[in-house]
Amino acid sequence: MIRGVRGATTVCANTEEAIVSATEELVTNLIELNQIQPDSVASVFISTTEDVDAAFPAKALRKFADWTYVPVMCMREIPVPNSLKMCVRIMMHVNTNLPQEDVVHVYLRGAKVLRPDLKQQ
Repeated sequence: MIRGVRGATTVCANTEEAIVSATEELVTNLIELNQIQPDSVASVFISTTEDVDAAFPAKALRKFADWTYVPVMCMREIPVPNSLKMCVRIMMHVNTNLPQEDVVHVYLRGAKVLRPDLKQQ
């Protein structure tokens, strides 16, 4: 079964270092909390708000062992007025036996406000 594993975080600055570091932290949490192996990942979509454009956040995934061939695509979020700024969001499509309610979605830093209904890690 393919499940969507979601996550989001905010970056402290629009720099390559801040974007890659925050994304790496988010992906690390998603992998660890959901016990994700790279060969079980069908694809990863990463979006950023308009104010995050100094680097591709997908660069962070290439730091993980065996993630070389995982398809990753970066895109821009819809610029909704008054929405959270400096935000990186991830949708990971993972083959897993976990029931939907056991998938752990991760919201870090300022992005915790996006899903207050979910148990925060």
